[in-house]
Amino acid sequence: MKQKKVAIIGAGIVGLACAWHVQQSGHKVVLIDPDPKADKASYGNAGGIAVTEIVPASTPGVFLKIPKWLLDPLGPLSLRWAHAPKLIPWMIRFSKVSTHSEMQRLASALSALNARTYDDLTPLLENTGLSDKLYNYGALTVYETEAAFDADAAEWDLKRKHGIECVPMSGDEARQLEPALGAVVKKAMFTPQWSQVSDPIEIHNGILETVLRLGATVIRGSGKRITTTQTGLQIECDAGKRVEADQIVIAAGAWSKSLAATIGDRVLLESERGYNTTIAAPGIDVTREIIFAERKFVATPLSTGLRIGGAAEFGGLSSVANHKRTDALVRLAKRYLPDLDDSQGEKWSGHRPATPDSLPVIGRSPNVPNVIHAFGHGHLGLTQAATTGRLVADIIDEKPPHIDLTPYRIERF
Repeated sequence: MKQKKVAIIGAGIVGLACAWHVQQSGHKVVLIDPDPKADKASYGNAGGIAVTEIVPASTPGVFLKIPKWLLDPLGPLSLRWAHAPKLIPWMIRFSKVSTHSEMQRLASALSALNARTYDDLTPLLENTGLSDKLYNYGALTVYETEAAFDADAAEWDLKRKHGIECVPMSGDEARQLEPALGAVVKKAMFTPQWSQVSDPIEIHNGILETVLRLGATVIRGSGKRITTTQTGLQIECDAGKRVEADQIVIAAGAWSKSLAATIGDRVLLESERGYNTTIAAPGIDVTREIIFAERKFVATPLSTGLRIGGAAEFGGLSSVANHKRTDALVRLAKRYLPDLDDSQGEKWSGHRPATPDSLPVIGRSPNVPNVIHAFGHGHLGLTQAATTGRLVADIIDEKPPHIDLTPYRIERF
């Protein structure tokens, strides 16, 4: 097989997973990123390998909840109103997929990706010396009321349909697993197939070090435009830099939309900003990721402390972080974890790349076939990165993919 020069735009967890898999196929990799080790969404996620998360955000009836969420200062959703006009096309598509039939279809597509997670992630971690950073303790989704628990019954049934083990528990049974939980928890669901990593930064940097050791080169800069040349493709970067390549992978997360547009590919992609606080000395013991169902946030024990994160803020890529959202999450956490010591914590925010149907964009460009899309993973970048990398490598090598890529292609927009 002829060696190809593959330029990967974006050195987040998805871009790095693509780089590793492409290298395993014998190709030369160039990473384009302003700073591969700089803070990005891959650093600040909750660390969950969320193979059980197959229900799209656009569930039936979700629009009835949005006004309440927006009006609640502690709610899971916020909107920068100056950005609202730009969000309209995304929201229209979101509304169109908020039906029962679409939920079934999208869940099947998410399940197809997530079902391959461990098949692709395990060898990646083994070959990068990171196997000891993955822990399988399951996850615990907790509820304040039986009514809220019952309201999610259809979603749990949908997960079971796709082979996900879901174990219902009383509040007392949940506290046996996680004694730090307070009496406010009345019901819970345990999902044993969920895993977590010790710290997303360790995973990101470990893979980066490996792909560099295997010969990847780094061009520091932001990709601005993709053009075709007589010999292949060219990426125009800031500061006048130009990179030639045989194949290009767009894996720039929330920044991928403008790059795709330079080759005529339209995508509905928004920044869904998330916030978290990592408390090095929380004063409590938490064993596994806890998901707070009604409030839509999580708490995860990492090697650096207890990370409390979540929220979805739509305000574009240039808006300044509003860390009142971060503080709100910590206040909510104390409602569930009453002995939490929140006196000190490190705040963070980052841009998740969100599509209206919750599916990533994976596949060749219909306009420039040697450009491959690999972005839009939303909350599941860490979970789906290794499988996305495998799929991208197979596309470059013109191998039949392990799963049908039709649901993830950019043409759906």
